[in-house]
Amino acid sequence: MGQGQDTRRATRDPAFVRYLLTALALGYIGLFLVLPLASVFTEALRGGFGKYFESIGDRETWAAVKLTLLVATIAVPLNTVFGVVSAWAIAKFDFHGKGFLITLIDLPFSVSPVISGLVYVLIFGLQGWLGPWLAEHDVRIIFALPGIVLATTFVTFPFVARELIPLMEEQGTSEEEAAVSLGASGLQTFFRITLPNIKWGLVYGVLLCNARAMGEFGAVSVVSGHIRGLTNTMPLQVEILYNEYSFVAAFAVASLLALLALLTLVARSVLEWRFGRELAAASAH
Repeated sequence: MGQGQDTRRATRDPAFVRYLLTALALGYIGLFLVLPLASVFTEALRGGFGKYFESIGDRETWAAVKLTLLVATIAVPLNTVFGVVSAWAIAKFDFHGKGFLITLIDLPFSVSPVISGLVYVLIFGLQGWLGPWLAEHDVRIIFALPGIVLATTFVTFPFVARELIPLMEEQGTSEEEAAVSLGASGLQTFFRITLPNIKWGLVYGVLLCNARAMGEFGAVSVVSGHIRGLTNTMPLQVEILYNEYSFVAAFAVASLLALLALLTLVARSVLEWRFGRELAAASAH
């Protein structure tokens, strides 16, 4: 007993070190996170609540909000399905090209979003590989909703998969193998064994994917064409308003994006608090 206490005392940092590290962490968070967020809301409300809600209710701004939500509504489910399928394949099976698939999943993390947008322009643009055929059949990809969805999907597709792959690898295949040996089909095994075990990792991945989809700027900027009221998402609307010196309106839209990000963090924190025991059990499984 005494030896254990001596060991804990020997490995415990002095009080001033703990206080110093805590102060540095809080100062860093305050300087690079809290202060910028506070300045966004301060500038958004500089003209009062009346001006704030007037800026939010502007026709073009409201169109940007609806487009952003629509794109996220399409891209996030697509990436959720892809993330689950790819994580299942990587964690549960051995096959040739497995490492290459993991590399492809990580590709959007290392490629600039602007480059990914340019790739879609090269493929689907008027002077691109498929551009003449698309124009002949009156199909619009670039400077339209499909191009924005494609660009957003590309940028955000690693989030769900990268959240699930290590979790599913840690859980192994013993439960699935037991279910199959007892006569369960593949779908029964997935919905009754695999999905309950990964549900919280899946929720986290979806939340992160959704936040990233709504805040994407670079790739969407390239493929959207910046058509007011049609192809401008919320980040693009912020840029346009700021460039036009409509600072209150720009920060009002930016505050909406910040609120969406904060709501994502709150949702994750609530899940951790409400289902903490289940999360711990799933992680230790």
